[in-house]
Amino acid sequence: MKSNKTGFTSISEYIATFPEEVQKRLEQIRAAIHAAAPNAREKISYQIAAFELDGKDLIYFAGWKNHISIYPIPSGTEAFNKEAAKYADGKGTLKFPLDKPLPLDLILKIAKLQMTENLKRTGTKYGGRS
Repeated sequence: MKSNKTGFTSISEYIATFPEEVQKRLEQIRAAIHAAAPNAREKISYQIAAFELDGKDLIYFAGWKNHISIYPIPSGTEAFNKEAAKYADGKGTLKFPLDKPLPLDLILKIAKLQMTENLKRTGTKYGGRS
């Protein structure tokens, strides 16, 4: 259930607007992204949770009534694409139903792949070094 509140100043504030069980899931996703991208900075963008790395958007996640979404979907190996396909909903969105376990290993892979894609686009190494 996405909150109607706007003007969030932090991911913690955003997550706090959800029911306790959804908060736990959002925190698990947050932790997985931090594990994959420890130098990424948290922020709010488009009124949802987001991470950026070296000034570039990395990944977004949002809670909804029946699912949690992650955006964008990076391209990956055939095995990754097959694993992600069961959660795909439209171009660039993965939806994880609230009544199913979170695929945290997949979420970790998504964050790592997204870092690789950003690196290819920017030509910089994360941590601010060229």
